[in-house]
Amino acid sequence: MALLDDIEPLKRAALAELKSATDLATLEQSKGVWIGPHGRFTALMKQLGTLSKEEKPAAGKAINAAKLELEAALAERRGELELAAALPKEPTDFSAPGRRRALGRLHPLTQVTEDIVRSFRKIGFVVADGPEIEDEYHCFDALNTPADHPARDTQDTFYLASTAPNASPSPGEEGRGEGGRQPQLLRTHTSSVQIRVMEKQPPPIRIIVPGRVYRRDNADATHNPTFQQIEGLYVDKNVTVGDLKGTVEFVFKELLGEETKIRFRPHYFSYTEPSFEIDFSNALVKKLGKDWLEIAGCGMVHPQVFENVGYDPEIWTGWAFGFGIERIAMIRYGINDIRLFYENDVRFLKQL
Repeated sequence: MALLDDIEPLKRAALAELKSATDLATLEQSKGVWIGPHGRFTALMKQLGTLSKEEKPAAGKAINAAKLELEAALAERRGELELAAALPKEPTDFSAPGRRRALGRLHPLTQVTEDIVRSFRKIGFVVADGPEIEDEYHCFDALNTPADHPARDTQDTFYLASTAPNASPSPGEEGRGEGGRQPQLLRTHTSSVQIRVMEKQPPPIRIIVPGRVYRRDNADATHNPTFQQIEGLYVDKNVTVGDLKGTVEFVFKELLGEETKIRFRPHYFSYTEPSFEIDFSNALVKKLGKDWLEIAGCGMVHPQVFENVGYDPEIWTGWAFGFGIERIAMIRYGINDIRLFYENDVRFLKQL
């Protein structure tokens, strides 16, 4: 049988050619010659029709066995060539130190935030979070902020879409804004989260609220329309200004050094009574040529705020405070321009 006699010599020739291929392109070319759609073994299969019934089974079995052997040889040689192509072209010293992949690092504002959170967790505070897009009730009304307060003007606060400040807000959901819908805004402080937490759970409460806030400030060395803020709230029975002072002093000494001194100055905030500004003094402040530097605002929670969230101000007392994280970071790292935090200049970030 001439066809059957041709199979073995063709197989040996094909194996020799496949195994001698010097690169992947040559190997693929050899594959096409022998077992491709128009290859020589494919042509043999087409000749089976010329054989008798007795000859076809043996010839078909021999051709299929040869093709399987060729495909195995093809796969083996392809693996060898792919490995060779992946190896370095030049000699390599595998005992030499490897290339270290550069690792990223936390943004300086994130570093300071985590340090603040860590300090408060030591004394039993937990982190709370809330939406950055707020309504007027949670951002202003519930915090005892009057309708004519400058912070509610469109030149100070980012209102969304076509919503406008509500001149006469109502503490109930119904009637808030036109058609019962509250004007939406980008929160001006994280105090709105304090309201949301108090609405959801009874006292005692001990939370800190870090997060991004927005105000319509022109960007300069000390102002930015977007900045990070952290606020704290402690509500329980018999909470006093002494508790507030002790907590603030502990945290700022942890952040700015044991030599840090704190002082309180009377101030006014609509959501606390009495209210204070917090100043601090340490070696960093002295380097700036100053004795004291303002750093935060605080006070005892106003009784009206407690009534707005359903707490009895005759039973519960508490304090709240808030300050900008950028201010702490600028003092700690000696940075004189707040905009550097938001320019994403890797050269600046690597220094911190």
